[in-house]
Amino acid sequence: MEYQNPLDDLIHEFSKMPGIGRRTAQRLVFYLLSLPKPEVKTIAQMISEIGEKISFCENCFCFMSLEEGCSLCNDKTREHTKLCIVSDQKDLLAVEGMGKYRGMYHVLGGVISPLDGIGPDSLRIRELLLRLENCNFDEIIFAIKPTVEGETTMLYLKKLLLPFELKLTQIAYGIPVGGELEWADQMTLYKAFEGRRHLNE
Repeated sequence: MEYQNPLDDLIHEFSKMPGIGRRTAQRLVFYLLSLPKPEVKTIAQMISEIGEKISFCENCFCFMSLEEGCSLCNDKTREHTKLCIVSDQKDLLAVEGMGKYRGMYHVLGGVISPLDGIGPDSLRIRELLLRLENCNFDEIIFAIKPTVEGETTMLYLKKLLLPFELKLTQIAYGIPVGGELEWADQMTLYKAFEGRRHLNE
């Protein structure tokens, strides 16, 4: 069913978002229409001001509030000797949501993908190297997507970081808790074997 403008225009704009199809976009728009007008105005104002209130931290490239600064870099209780490299903000939130890692981050802004026209110069690698020259990190943790592009990015960075003589580690990939071996793909199973640990230590 087609709707009249501006309703259809709004549905169309919502459907442009990643992971949002037309049906989901319709549900979102209908939800907004069901809200009291003051609430809709508040949401609309927050969206319109997002570019004025939120930006990237010039140090770690995480999203930050322009008023308060970077909550990660300014947190003196964090371990400033550990640096976790992630490809994007979503991966940072996943690691941070674990509640166990208390070190610093560096958001690359993607992974190397020649087919998509993304090379090393498209990522924040130069900024990473500058941080390593000016900070006292003792461990670099790679938490990059376990894809071909992610592995390519990690191997490229590893070569660049070896001269710094830092401890380089990578998060383990493998079978999720409660998962079945028979449903695991070959790469996942291979990574699970590669990341196996000793039980007699």
